[in-house]
Amino acid sequence: MRLTSRRLGLAAAALSLLVVTGCRQDMHNQPKFYPQRGTDFYADGRSVRPQVEDTVARNQLHEDAYFYTGLVNGKEGDGMPFPATMQVLERGQERYNVYCTPCHSRVGNGIGMIVQRGYSKAGSFHSARLETAPLGHFFHVISNGYGSMPDYSAQIVPADRWAIVAYIKALQLSQKATQADVASGAHVEPLASIAEREGLPASFADEWVLPPTAVTGTPDNGLYVLPVTGAGAAGTTAAAPSRNNAAAPAASAGKTAPKQ
Repeated sequence: MRLTSRRLGLAAAALSLLVVTGCRQDMHNQPKFYPQRGTDFYADGRSVRPQVEDTVARNQLHEDAYFYTGLVNGKEGDGMPFPATMQVLERGQERYNVYCTPCHSRVGNGIGMIVQRGYSKAGSFHSARLETAPLGHFFHVISNGYGSMPDYSAQIVPADRWAIVAYIKALQLSQKATQADVASGAHVEPLASIAEREGLPASFADEWVLPPTAVTGTPDNGLYVLPVTGAGAAGTTAAAPSRNNAAAPAASAGKTAPKQ
């Protein structure tokens, strides 16, 4: 009996030793620096170390400034940084339909569904101002916002922003295209004819009217027209540098500029 009790005591002592050994505080008391706290480890007393000079984070080099800003020497450029192929236009259309149509609508007239429900009036891509705006203007606005429009730099990567720009220029042309603007064999058909064929009312092809619920926030009830930082005067644009040894000043072989 005495031997058994002794064995039980030794077993309990061994178990207690294991428990105590497993309760070390290494994970709780880690040898690390806490943000914004001082330390005597470095001579300057700061735990947060300054970045190494000229260090660039991965994917943030941005050597091609025009591709990432739409600006050339501080002015809005007027060209695509890569060829505007059909694949680019299709990608631009898909992204435009996701992010731009709520305000600008599918046809780009600035009367999207949330505008009809009271949001600030969006710019019409078919206005004289935006028909003559350089391509870099649209990229710059998507990246940085404009008036009541927020920026979409977090939602849309630069390549997709340029794809949207190319599609906007094609969209502008589509609303007033002539037979001379399309490839041989293609047919330009008025919207009214399409509406009639689809069984829509004749008024479908009429000019869209801004609903009374839309607001602008300006004294004259007009659009926000704010200066763009670094933008040149109207009609003064900078040529866009090429990217990958190719440049396309319009969305499709020079045929996306709207006809006056």
